Amino acid sequence: MSPGLTAVLLVAVLVVMLAIVHRPLGEYMAKLYSSDRHLKLERGLYRVLRVNPDSEQRWTVYAASVVTFSLVSVLFLYLMQRVQSWLPLSAGMKPVPPDGAFNTAVSFVTNTNWQWYSGESTMSYLTQMTGLAVQNFVSAAVGMAVAIALVRGFARRRTPDLGNFWVDLVRTNLRILLPIAFVGAIILVANGVVQNLSDPTTVHTLAGATQHLPGGNAASQEVIKELGTNGGGVYNANSAHPFESPNGFTNLFEIFLILIIPISLPVTFGRMVGSLKQGYAILAVMSVIALGSIVAIYAVEFAHPGAALQVAGASMEGKETRFGVSSSPLFAAVTTLTSTGAVDSMHASYTALGGGITIFNMVLGEVAPGGVGTGLYGMLILAVMTVFIAGLMVGRTPEYLGKKIGSREMKFVALYILTTPALVLIGTGLALALPTGRSSILNPGPHGMSEVLYAFASASNNNGSAFAGLTAGTPFYNTALGLAMLFGRFIPIVLALALAGSLANQKPVPATTGTLRTHSPLFAGMLVGVTIIVTGLTFFPALALGPLAEGLS
Repeated sequence: MSPGLTAVLLVAVLVVMLAIVHRPLGEYMAKLYSSDRHLKLERGLYRVLRVNPDSEQRWTVYAASVVTFSLVSVLFLYLMQRVQSWLPLSAGMKPVPPDGAFNTAVSFVTNTNWQWYSGESTMSYLTQMTGLAVQNFVSAAVGMAVAIALVRGFARRRTPDLGNFWVDLVRTNLRILLPIAFVGAIILVANGVVQNLSDPTTVHTLAGATQHLPGGNAASQEVIKELGTNGGGVYNANSAHPFESPNGFTNLFEIFLILIIPISLPVTFGRMVGSLKQGYAILAVMSVIALGSIVAIYAVEFAHPGAALQVAGASMEGKETRFGVSSSPLFAAVTTLTSTGAVDSMHASYTALGGGITIFNMVLGEVAPGGVGTGLYGMLILAVMTVFIAGLMVGRTPEYLGKKIGSREMKFVALYILTTPALVLIGTGLALALPTGRSSILNPGPHGMSEVLYAFASASNNNGSAFAGLTAGTPFYNTALGLAMLFGRFIPIVLALALAGSLANQKPVPATTGTLRTHSPLFAGMLVGVTIIVTGLTFFPALALGPLAEGLS
């Protein structure tokens, strides 16, 4: 079977799998987040946390809860790394250096999972299990909780309350992430993914050399790594390592895990606001952008421009032979579209334009369909921007889902949209201007520019994947990228919750003949255009200096 036909079949199978599960899962999540019923285990946790699960929070309290919980998690994970050599299951690992521990703690708490280190030679089993894997769950749950709070802002009327963060956090983990992760881990183990706490195994090769093969709890971390759109791997090679993804089936199943919750959340949104059409309009926009990206990256990788690639017949540099050019571009597109730092191939080894597409996916805001929760609330904020622009075009006060979009709401939207570009472009500029930043670039010229731009786009958008070729494990990059992750995560979250609080306080405006139909193909097309144009105008100069310059040279 030709690589092109294999790629088409892979995408078709993936679409069918998602089409089957997105509606039931989306409906289930809508009922879950709308229910007043608490499980016995949940009530026990609330007593331990000293939380009243039946009380609700204003947006300021909800935001304070999110930030406080996350900062305490950063401190806990930082300390665990610093003392891991004295804890059980250390596997002989030394304490992580201060700048590296800060970067990693921030990375996993912000759902970024950027890794400057090799997992099998830096982190103990205990750190992997009780530190990193736990954050894979709770950081994903934080993003979903914020998305649901924004949805409640659209759905509720004349109330300052957005729900209870602690209830949303606990329910998301116990009733969504843990059950799916449990089943998914069993499937991965059954198909060859490693799951053990064994010491490294020493083997002798046919050439007479000695190798130390690490053990590890790979399956249990791999499943939540993908399901929570996290990305941090147990091994340095991440999902390209045969212990994390042994074959084509596990590769496709991991892609499915990445997409299952982001694709289902628009249904949750539609059900909670009382109109499934609204949810499917958002899902249609996400799907159009995602499929466009997938087709584009396949096209440039199959085109294999350049004499060497034409002789080889494919752009196989940096790709695993068991996945090849048929599967690797799909994994690359999906992970960069969804704030998932996992990789099964080296993006720096893609064609120049192929690497540029992965960067563009991230600077797009990762809203198609985006990370768990973050993609939905990012797309809803772009929808508010689109309604505002449409209102200006026809001279009418913009409205979305019965809520007026005034100056207060647009300030929150504008600040949200400007935050990530500011972090990416300022961070990239400083890294290129300072000798300590330039000294880590291994490839000069446009490709080096792409490496730095990719790093700050990945950190600021909470993606976590790396372009390779950049020595990022230095005090400068550990600190700079750590700050980009912090600000890139929590400034947008606070602004999204502020917007939710403003919307929830409003009295709904009845629809009239002049009201823009936000579930129509016209609005969906406008939303696609606004999403791409806003990003293009912001990042085109930087992309022109990096991947576009390299691709056209």
